Amino acid sequence: MGSAITRIQLANGLTVLLKEMHHAPVATFMVWYRVGSRNELPGHTGVSHWVEHMMFKGTPQFPGEVMERMISREGGYWNAFTWLDYTAYYETMPSNRIDLALRMEADRMSNTIMAAAEVESERTVILSERAMYENQPRFLLDEELTAAAFRVHPYHHEVIGDTVDLKTMSRDTLYNHYRRHYAPANAIAVVVGDFVTADMLARIEELFGATPAGEATPPVQREEPAQSGERRVIVNGPGDTAYLTVAYHVPGAAHPDYPALSLLNAAFAGGSSLGMFAGGGSNRSSRLYKALVSTELAAGAYGGLTPTIDPFLYSISAVVRAGRTLAEVEAALEAELTRLAAEPITEAELAKALKRARAQFIMAGESISGQAQLIGAAEATTGDYHWFDTVLQRLDTVTLDDIERVRGLYLQRRNRIVGWYEPDGSHGGANGSDEEE
Repeated sequence: MGSAITRIQLANGLTVLLKEMHHAPVATFMVWYRVGSRNELPGHTGVSHWVEHMMFKGTPQFPGEVMERMISREGGYWNAFTWLDYTAYYETMPSNRIDLALRMEADRMSNTIMAAAEVESERTVILSERAMYENQPRFLLDEELTAAAFRVHPYHHEVIGDTVDLKTMSRDTLYNHYRRHYAPANAIAVVVGDFVTADMLARIEELFGATPAGEATPPVQREEPAQSGERRVIVNGPGDTAYLTVAYHVPGAAHPDYPALSLLNAAFAGGSSLGMFAGGGSNRSSRLYKALVSTELAAGAYGGLTPTIDPFLYSISAVVRAGRTLAEVEAALEAELTRLAAEPITEAELAKALKRARAQFIMAGESISGQAQLIGAAEATTGDYHWFDTVLQRLDTVTLDDIERVRGLYLQRRNRIVGWYEPDGSHGGANGSDEEE
């Protein structure tokens, strides 16, 4: 990733990661909180995402509409996202104005109001967002498939939460979640861009150093037991297009098998899977594309896995072409997976996969904000920002034997969940966004 990263932990537990990049007068400031949907209990699903929304409502010093105007007036951009394992907030601004972002994030770490009226207003917004997702076949299928895959671990539910919880959660639940998890001992501050490290560190210490440490989010203890047989789900819903997803349980990002799984996906399906910001997908030269798309069985076919703290899923998905059936597409995928076992990935395929994964990873980190996201995601997911810093070197050590070993270990029928989305022809909704304001 180039140039050194400075990592410091303040006395109150705040982890600080600083990376100077002086090729443009721009800087990105991020605050990552080690809390996401995996830390939610039944009855409180969606609370992390809802708190993210409330953080934009402001503080006595920086009311929400004032924050928005101040960022825009300085030529900046801000947003946030909630994921399985973390919640993150960021501002990208001219470097001589980035101090505004530091002051605002330090203030809303401790002083967000969450007025009762605004909580109720946002309840309507989030329920509408949930309803919009329920018009999207991919969301409906992913939700049912993930729920079938995780019966014990809290990866079971979607980040946005269950409708019943969104209708019943109280303002106190939201505020207590915020007060419990939004504290320096549970946070990571990341700054990338045009600044002087010593000066930036001193300013972060000045703004955040006096904030009480709080406590780190406790580890999730509910480990998902090994699956003892194939699970299948069928979902009926809006639209005219059928979708297939086959998902396998795989380890989290810190596991030594993750690089080999990433390259297996890159070779078989064409995706990268090096990070939630690095992209995935397919390409015309992959085995998956040739088996499903070139044969005109599917309009698209994709594979991907994303780095997570705990074991999650490697998913292979296909969009069924009009006039073809889910059974035909699944049979073709099954045949191609059987061929993958009989004819393992070759040296030439591995070389192409490595080149593609390297290119996608480099592209993801080309911008100041991309660098900040990669660094922060690595620290939040694995506890070590070097995960991304050294990922390319680790990929270079993956052998064909490693790829074949992980294929045989994880791509087993008993370890998978098969999901069918059967459309009922009713009207569907528009695409949603993963990022929330």
